[in-house]
Amino acid sequence: MVRSYLRPGDGYFLRAESFFNVATEIERLDSEGSSGDPIIEAYGGRSLHEQSHGESFLALMDHRFRGQGLYILDEPEAALSPHRQLDILRRMRELVLQESQFIIATHSPILLAYPNAKILLLDQNGYKPVRYEDTEHYQLTRRFLNDPEEALKAVFAESGNLFRGL
Repeated sequence: MVRSYLRPGDGYFLRAESFFNVATEIERLDSEGSSGDPIIEAYGGRSLHEQSHGESFLALMDHRFRGQGLYILDEPEAALSPHRQLDILRRMRELVLQESQFIIATHSPILLAYPNAKILLLDQNGYKPVRYEDTEHYQLTRRFLNDPEEALKAVFAESGNLFRGL
């Protein structure tokens, strides 16, 4: 976060599990009609329910996020393919270059890899800064991808502990 006399010109708070409800409410409000433009126009003009989760989330980021904003996202990677997560990184970069800031709660090693991100590990003791390579999500993914057969043996073993040796 950067303190400034300037206020964000845009902002959005998103919980991934609530996005379906947001899309439903947009349709409900638009069906009631108003003197202004339909709300869905701010999301690309196409029903969010008629798109895949990834498409609708990118519509949100591409059309509703306008830059110079503060965007708080809770697990935006939920139900997104790795390819779509890379699309999110691309759009985040565009928005950061437009003086936007993001606060993201994520388990995605892809999203955690955003260049120069300040990563904070939250646990029962509070929070502390952590390097990308030291995150559990990075280490687990790396271990699995480096040796999937061995990782699956550890998962299927009686103890099921893939973190042995990390």
